[in-house]
Amino acid sequence: MDLSTLNQLTPDDAEEKFRGCCGTAWWARQMEACRPFQNTPQLHDTADAIFDEMAEGHWLEAFAAHPKIGDVDSLRMKFVGNKQWSAGEQAGISDADEDVLNELAAANDTYEQRFGYIFIICASGLSAAEMLDALRHRLRNDPATEAPLAAAEQRKITHLRLDKLLTDDQ
Repeated sequence: MDLSTLNQLTPDDAEEKFRGCCGTAWWARQMEACRPFQNTPQLHDTADAIFDEMAEGHWLEAFAAHPKIGDVDSLRMKFVGNKQWSAGEQAGISDADEDVLNELAAANDTYEQRFGYIFIICASGLSAAEMLDALRHRLRNDPATEAPLAAAEQRKITHLRLDKLLTDDQ
């Protein structure tokens, strides 16, 4: 899809595409309402401006739209709209040994219990061991420190997905 095609989608179709990039209905509606975009930098700048207005509930909705890092069952079942992107973003998991995967699962559970949402990281290009190290490091944060870090990772993921949206044959 190119930018012109994105601009010409029906409002509902555009919202669906944007929701696959971020996972929150509010952000997707705001993005749809800002069309047409003149160029890709404007698309990204608009995404950032809307991110800056997001409330905590919107961030939590976006986080919930992700599978847990390394959770293959979640990738299969729940995330149809962006399944191909989630799987590709977590490609570093595919070569991980069983011990690392088990540690990642346990740390993910601890993180979710501590913060109330799943661990969010822009996993593109990271190995499972690197993700596990980041997860362990971020578990030391207090909730007030962690929330903006998780939001920043969501922002990175969304920008990657906006670029994928414009390059994927859809």
